[in-house]
Amino acid sequence: MIARRQAVLATVLIAITLPAAFALSAAVNFYLRNRANGSIVSSGEKRKYELYVPRSYDPAKPAPLVISMHGAGGWPVQQMNMTRWNRLAEREGFIVVYPSGADGPGPRIWHVGQEPGLMKDVRFIADLIDKMKASYNIDAARIYANGFSNGGGMAFVLSCTLSDRIAAIGIVGAAQTLPWNWCTDRRPVPMIWFHGTADPYAPYTGGPSPIAPDIVRFANVPQWTAKWANRNRCASAPTESVFAPGVTRREYTGCADDAAVMLYTVDKAGHQWFGGKPFPNWFVGPYSDRVDATAEMWTFFRAHPLRGTSPAKR
Repeated sequence: MIARRQAVLATVLIAITLPAAFALSAAVNFYLRNRANGSIVSSGEKRKYELYVPRSYDPAKPAPLVISMHGAGGWPVQQMNMTRWNRLAEREGFIVVYPSGADGPGPRIWHVGQEPGLMKDVRFIADLIDKMKASYNIDAARIYANGFSNGGGMAFVLSCTLSDRIAAIGIVGAAQTLPWNWCTDRRPVPMIWFHGTADPYAPYTGGPSPIAPDIVRFANVPQWTAKWANRNRCASAPTESVFAPGVTRREYTGCADDAAVMLYTVDKAGHQWFGGKPFPNWFVGPYSDRVDATAEMWTFFRAHPLRGTSPAKR
């Protein structure tokens, strides 16, 4: 009888312990697969990043640098997997770095409002560029920044604070919360933007977000794009074209320093990185692969090196 009770007790303990063990194993596995592979100290704080250097990198040749920033609650490896920049970097020979937003009591975020952490995040990106240039042969005329959602908002911030270092900006589903007049830097910065008309979190037409309806109000995407074109002193009338079924392209040309502005509108699409690894539709709205945001962004970047950067500074 005692032996039977012991056997039953052992079975119960195993039944209780196994789910916890599996959960622990899954958590450890997730951590190992998603931990960033680099860090620096910026503004007295440890900041993390994921770095990808293609096998085709040649230290004798200056390489472009692409900085890709995750959305709120995301992390560097998640941004890497979603955007699929590494595949393109391997083929085209550029370096990609995925910085991490600030860690705090809540999810990782980029400070893209009028708040104390904003300039700390700017300093982090500036320090990260310095780190990359010290470690690799980076072409100073071909440093590009892009971001998703909250990271797209950070890309706008960088266009206003590091326009002397970043050649062009790419944005997908950007969460723009700063007023446009916050940006006092009028240096033309080329910009390409992708946004879905059914985005539930950063509404295409602007206004409150369900994330924090009483606190956050996002910019109207077409109006914001027109303001960026005005900043770049582009011709007033944009060119409209159909890029693919359900995808229209609005292009502002005739800009100062050839700093073109493009907006890709994806009809009935949600808060997704188009052409990348999709989020569940039920969570962020419909996905679309009719435009590959990463590929189109790189084509745009490649055509817009930083003006006024002499070969001696590269």
